[in-house]
Amino acid sequence: MNPSAYAAVDTLLGLEERLSPEDRAWGSRAAAVAADVVLPTIDADFEEARFRAEIVPAFADAGLFGMHLEAPGCAGASPTAYGLACAAIEAADSGWRTLVSVQGSLAMTAIARFGSDRQRASLLPEMAAGRLLGCFALTEPQGGSDPGAMTTVAERDGDGWVLSGAKRWIGLATVADIAIVWARTSDGVRGFVVPTDAPGFTATPILHKHAMRASIQCDVTLDEVRLPGDAILERATGLGAPLTCLNEARFGIAWGVLGIARECLALSVDYAGRRTSFGGVLAGKQLVQARLAEMMLAYQGGMLTALHLASLKSEGRMQPAQVSIAKLGNVRSAIAIARSARELLGGDGVTADYPVMRHMANLEAVRTYEGTDDIHALSIGRALTGVSAF
Repeated sequence: MNPSAYAAVDTLLGLEERLSPEDRAWGSRAAAVAADVVLPTIDADFEEARFRAEIVPAFADAGLFGMHLEAPGCAGASPTAYGLACAAIEAADSGWRTLVSVQGSLAMTAIARFGSDRQRASLLPEMAAGRLLGCFALTEPQGGSDPGAMTTVAERDGDGWVLSGAKRWIGLATVADIAIVWARTSDGVRGFVVPTDAPGFTATPILHKHAMRASIQCDVTLDEVRLPGDAILERATGLGAPLTCLNEARFGIAWGVLGIARECLALSVDYAGRRTSFGGVLAGKQLVQARLAEMMLAYQGGMLTALHLASLKSEGRMQPAQVSIAKLGNVRSAIAIARSARELLGGDGVTADYPVMRHMANLEAVRTYEGTDDIHALSIGRALTGVSAF
């Protein structure tokens, strides 16, 4: 694609003026990784439903795992830097932004926020370096969006624990070295660090997906998995702990989908400037310019929301309902922009010559995980009215 198409989008928004050199550098670093190791094969990988595990170290080498955490081995980058990195990776494919989210925003955040000093010191540097991969096992087959309906249990057995239950849609579970498993105990919901090679832990890939095909999601069964007493995340008590981690992941999603939005918008600008029809380029047609303007408005609104959320996060003032606004609104905007791009490209838009249909399919998964549209709408409604309708 002609770089001038990206420049047209970015210059019109004036985004560069809002970003520090350090934040831009993180975004550029993530974009370089995506260009080097994801883009060359992503269309084939999506077609073949292949997760290319051999390129995972490239993300670690760039410092992207847990980059936003103030924790051992982590870079402590700003929320905006993390958001720009997520956007750059998701512009290539949602599945690879999911890798960064599952590792950093979910598994590493759980350990950084709620783990013991020993867990933080021993696990986080290894995870930041990519020598240990983690997954985050909260969602259950029957629970879905209602983690309060959790049936996985952890029972005391002498000085240790025994975990039994089932989880579903657990990203990276077949390639992870450790799983952060949430289970119901006599003291409420608690988190545990579970080695995935522990007897009784089984992860099975979910097949025949029509979205996130270059990524791994799994069913997990826990058949009397025995753990030592210090496997527990000692600072995690109640559902608030895993929900805190989910908000970290939702923040990354709110930024990540803007990478798709920018990609589809710039692609549309480029295509409209090259494709001729009815005696001139598409870019000279009023209806096409109107479509591009609507796409730009949606992208601008999403980016301004993301920047504001990052500012709130850096000040420690980010609230769950604000995250819901950003996740729900930005995913919807990205879907609308991708759909409009597909329409503008006509028949070309359904081919693998362009990434639009792959992005559209992935976005349908992104809108579902880390809280469906309805769940986030109810979160926003509760904040507005003071009344819970869950």
